[in-house]
Amino acid sequence: MKPLQTSSGDLNADRRADYAEMLFASGDHAQAAELLLGALELAPRWAMGWFRLGEMQQTSGRADLAALAWATSLKLDPADRQGASLKLQLIGRGPAAPAPPSAFVETLFDHYAETFETALVDKLGYRLPEFLERQIRKARPGRFRLALDLGCGTGLMGERLRPIVDRLEGFDISAAMLRKARAKGIYDALVKADLQGFSYSGDKADLVTSADVLIYVGRLEALVETVAALLAGGGLFAFSVETMAEAGDFALQPSRRYAHSQAYVSRTLEANGLSVLALEPTTIRLDRHEPVKGLAVVAGKAHIA
Repeated sequence: MKPLQTSSGDLNADRRADYAEMLFASGDHAQAAELLLGALELAPRWAMGWFRLGEMQQTSGRADLAALAWATSLKLDPADRQGASLKLQLIGRGPAAPAPPSAFVETLFDHYAETFETALVDKLGYRLPEFLERQIRKARPGRFRLALDLGCGTGLMGERLRPIVDRLEGFDISAAMLRKARAKGIYDALVKADLQGFSYSGDKADLVTSADVLIYVGRLEALVETVAALLAGGGLFAFSVETMAEAGDFALQPSRRYAHSQAYVSRTLEANGLSVLALEPTTIRLDRHEPVKGLAVVAGKAHIA
């Protein structure tokens, strides 16, 4: 991902930072970091600049200096819109977190909303909505009265759901992504919502989807408990996760996305009264030209007697 294009507020600092990016792109990582450090002397409270300095220092092999830069970014921006805490965790200089900072996820997708679909579908080979739709139709043929699309983004999953649902509601943390989804005219309601602590007070849903979203949730227990409670008897929960090679339940990856183990996913669903109806390995998307392996899952809630 390219760095967020935010200004330091100082024209001279911005010019130095731009030149630093040019050096970095040419492969002169250490010199780029030195130049950006000079820019930060002019704009010492520029949190995004300190975050980017950390990335440059890490690439040039100076982990201690990278950690210092990310810690400075986090101090200047405690909400952590840059995700500095995740970078510190990945190099072993910060505590393991069960979820990413909400401000980081919101900022990330606000920033990428304009180019999101072009990059994801055309460049990264994203076909997960079609894959999940097929699994949903197979698990429960026919129409759904109410479907909730969690982390709906620009509406790629919603486009696949619209023909088979009577009412479709979308939820996303990013206002910019919701504007893109609203322009498509496929949702009956769109709501800005953070899936960390998500709640819903409407009618029981027949279908809940979350396509390529739980990578930004981390620990799944709270969300799965919420979904299980809002599903009607016979309802489905269709979602995806990235899979992890290492042992454990879930783990933060260098991409700053979370991967989950199959055993953890199945255990968490079953603990909340949801039965696994389909669990298929799939390629979620490409990342640096390499396939990202994951699972497409459909779970069902038993009919209430």
